[in-house]
Amino acid sequence: MPEFLTLLPPDQARDELLSHLALRPPTPFDQTQGRIDSESIEVVHALGRFTAVDIFAPHPLPGFPRTTVDGYAVRARDTFGASDSLPAYLKLIGEVPMGDTPHLELDAGQCALIHTGGMLPAGADAVVMVEYTQSINPGDHNDHGEEHKKTSVDFVVSVVGNSEIEIFKSVADGENIIHIGEDVAQNQLVIPKGTKIHPAEIGGLMALGFTSISVAKKPRVGLISTGDEVIDPSQTPRPGQVRDINSYTLGALVEKSGGEAVRYGIFSDQFQVLKEAAAKALSECDLVIITAGSSASTRDMTADVIRTLGEPGVLVHGINTRPGKPTILGVCNGKAVIGLPGNPVSALVNGYLFVVPVIEKYLGALAKPKATVMAKLTVNLSSQAGREDWWPVKLVVSDQSSVISYLAEPIFGKSNLIFTLASADGLLRIHPDATGLSAGEIVEVILI
Repeated sequence: MPEFLTLLPPDQARDELLSHLALRPPTPFDQTQGRIDSESIEVVHALGRFTAVDIFAPHPLPGFPRTTVDGYAVRARDTFGASDSLPAYLKLIGEVPMGDTPHLELDAGQCALIHTGGMLPAGADAVVMVEYTQSINPGDHNDHGEEHKKTSVDFVVSVVGNSEIEIFKSVADGENIIHIGEDVAQNQLVIPKGTKIHPAEIGGLMALGFTSISVAKKPRVGLISTGDEVIDPSQTPRPGQVRDINSYTLGALVEKSGGEAVRYGIFSDQFQVLKEAAAKALSECDLVIITAGSSASTRDMTADVIRTLGEPGVLVHGINTRPGKPTILGVCNGKAVIGLPGNPVSALVNGYLFVVPVIEKYLGALAKPKATVMAKLTVNLSSQAGREDWWPVKLVVSDQSSVISYLAEPIFGKSNLIFTLASADGLLRIHPDATGLSAGEIVEVILI
């Protein structure tokens, strides 16, 4: 029986795999590598896709100076020193129209009614919020200093030129306005190549007039399940049979990561049958994943199949980690082929560790930190020195302080129990240099 003679640390194994991959796998008709295979799609359908080119602003944003509040456009120097006890008085000369260029210009001692998003009129350099003003209509202003009611945003000037506005707070030059290009300048790089599109990017693209963009094509990921005991989930298992889990959990992970999952079905533990299925998947996909058959028994033939698919073949067979020690990493004619353990937890955890990085490389994705939270470990966890352990954990909100904090509760279960992972919020890594973690330690949990 063959044995694992060399177990590589996960980081080293992943680097070895990625170093053999170009940005885009070659095809029989196009051997060009090192570039992103792209397509043009509408921005409204681009959520979750990755940009294939750098995107530059064709014009400044905003394209005109605008107010961020409802109030009065003023010359800031006309309000200096204004207060509740000593207000400034400005002559109201009109109202700024929404969606159009104002045809008025402020001189000394003048102001104009303006609404949020309105274009700043010529001569104005600041806006006083309406809350710090009140209007004085003709006939209301007298020598007895009577108290006047505060204005509202619905105030309509009935006699333009005869109304005054009391200002109870001074403003600085540029206060409550956005200048031309303050968001982005013309020709500024706004979205680098390899950026994952989120809702904010979609809004920014629309603001700049982009209705379609170039994105990386989704890499096709072929999924093959093996085992005489594995059946389709729609079937009722007989004693000794199990439903296929891995092609569906890994398929969901592929889709979530930006790839396209292609399921080829379930194949028996026969070398020629598995070889033909893997060769077909490799010819049609950018990455092939074979689950089960990756260990070291006489029925585990995935490594031998990978060696027949192309050069250089198997790069790594055996990872110094738990779960997932019998993971196989290979490259065949420029395409990644990964053999994962049949146990569902092992397969999915190592999918995060090895499948996702390959997809991200094919997409040209920029390196981004993983979403993590710091939490307090609730129990002791043991580990073998030199081995990297990954524990599924559940996060529980701690109510022991006014600051939101979390407790990390490890979920104990064997690697063939999928619901141990389904109930987890994240994964906790025990470094290979450690022999375990103690209850009460603050640990980093990678959210899944």
